[in-house]
Amino acid sequence: MALKVAVLDDYQGCAKQFYDKLDSSQYAVSYFPDTLLPYQVAPREVQDELVQRLEPFDVIASMRERTPFPAELIQRLPNLKLLLTTGVRNKAIDLPSCAARRIPVAGATDTHSGPPDSTTEHAVAMILGLARRLAPGDANVKAGLWQADGRFATGLAGRTFGVLGLGRLGAAVARIMHLAFGMKVVAWSTNLTQQAADEQALRVGLPIERPDDGDGRNGGAGEKTFRVVSREELFAEADVVSVHLVLSDRTRGIVTARDLARMKPSAFFVNTSRGPLVVERDLLDVLKAGRIRGAALDVFDLEPLPSDSEWRSAEWGRNGTSDVLVAPHMGYVEERSITGFYRKQVANLERWVAGEPLETLLT
Repeated sequence: MALKVAVLDDYQGCAKQFYDKLDSSQYAVSYFPDTLLPYQVAPREVQDELVQRLEPFDVIASMRERTPFPAELIQRLPNLKLLLTTGVRNKAIDLPSCAARRIPVAGATDTHSGPPDSTTEHAVAMILGLARRLAPGDANVKAGLWQADGRFATGLAGRTFGVLGLGRLGAAVARIMHLAFGMKVVAWSTNLTQQAADEQALRVGLPIERPDDGDGRNGGAGEKTFRVVSREELFAEADVVSVHLVLSDRTRGIVTARDLARMKPSAFFVNTSRGPLVVERDLLDVLKAGRIRGAALDVFDLEPLPSDSEWRSAEWGRNGTSDVLVAPHMGYVEERSITGFYRKQVANLERWVAGEPLETLLT
């Protein structure tokens, strides 16, 4: 009897080139490129539809957090024996529930993880796209207009870049903004120290202190390249606030109306990490009132965005609202990365069938 394998949420149809190479006498592979509403927020009929879709399968291959696997869903899949995902963590899978049923969960590393990686490039692109107002300009030209909305682009040179979370990705984006545009970098996270920030500066090839250029523009010798500030100072000082935190119970909803209220009216807010790091209603209210210049968002509380989502409005940037640049969670969706993920998934599946140890085991 062939092993039943479901491949979920492959929007670009990339997985087939790897999974279709499996011996069809051993593997019966089915593809489900459309993502249903997450089980924990879906109405009962959609929950049941998801269960009916997945219940027959021995192996499920998922892509990041596109389809979450909470405890109740796992309990309703009696045939599930192996769950494959991508990356080295997946907060959308209830790992204790999988462990209790002895269902191994294996991730897959990106075979193209050179510096800068895909997410870093995407974050920088979104910052520049927002500041230079590329999306409104494109829409105006295609509509037969020119500089029709009376708004300026924003220069970033010499301004302050605020990074919320100075880990690998945060430091990589901060490095680019500092070197390319001479932006001063301020950083904050719950346990970030100046010593840790100095170490991150060295890791990405920057000096601990900014050199004195002789005319005072750099603040003089002794100013830190990555300067750790309080949470309040970061939101108040930064011209761009960029979120680079890992989503956890501790960080969920960490950015609130109180933080956003401290931002300059001319500032930008950027999130390419995870939507639930920010209280979505608070951010919507700030942007609808036009209290900051704009926001660039690659991630949202609910993905894919519902058709009636307020984020899909064409009215952003009009009638006193802030500019809003949105993307469909594309930070990691680079061809080399995605093909690397699927190649590793298939290799892990073959290891499991052969009784060999799995790579990137999460449970």
